[in-house]
Amino acid sequence: MRDPVRPSQLRPSGPRTGIPGQIAVTALFGAVALQAVRLAGLPGDAAGWLAASVAWLLGCVLVAALMRRSYPHDRLGGGNIVTLLRGALVCALLPPLLAGEVGGWAVAITGGVAFALDGVDGWLARRSGLASDFGGRFDMEVDAALALILSLHALAGPLVGAEVLMLGLIRYGFVVAGWFRAWLRAPLPQRLRRKLVCVMQLAVLIALQLPVMPADPAIWLTRLMAMVLIWSFVIDIRWLWQHRRERRAGQIG
Repeated sequence: MRDPVRPSQLRPSGPRTGIPGQIAVTALFGAVALQAVRLAGLPGDAAGWLAASVAWLLGCVLVAALMRRSYPHDRLGGGNIVTLLRGALVCALLPPLLAGEVGGWAVAITGGVAFALDGVDGWLARRSGLASDFGGRFDMEVDAALALILSLHALAGPLVGAEVLMLGLIRYGFVVAGWFRAWLRAPLPQRLRRKLVCVMQLAVLIALQLPVMPADPAIWLTRLMAMVLIWSFVIDIRWLWQHRRERRAGQIG
């Protein structure tokens, strides 16, 4: 997935009492955005939209709690606001999935907007001087959630089989592996390769939602993207394995 910002030496300092209020306002705008895409034609029944709204609000509460613990700045910033709103668009993809009305132009456009905004949040954070390791990780997790939901849409559609789950689950498999091997949780150096692979991954998943996508190209595109993802993760795992002893020696020293 995407690179987080390099871990900062900064610790949360100064009052951050305004951040929960800023998140609450963003949550309100996100709820409005959910209703807007619903009215614009994104399918789903009432139960699905209720589930999406609950997921969105719980996500905002979780972000507020995590920011209180590890966010080093005293205001939310435009970058994190955009990332939060991208999360609302990811939640908006749940109702059509739960209703069995997968894929289609509305899903592709909603996913495409969430994807396009991925280039905006990091730029805003850097421009405002509010870039942080938390913001980079937050952005990466929204990307992972978007990939997972889009892969489930594609799986439930008529074009591809279970191989598409590799595009949505590989990041989570890596995280779970890190629960059992501490060296897999170490920070990775930033690499352009990782960012490009993430862009390709999401672009392919959005393309799979298009009604005009032929079946044969969809299958081969999915398989090729799965191989590219595996290649990228193997490179990262190899790097972490090679440097595990150095980190262990540094901790002992």
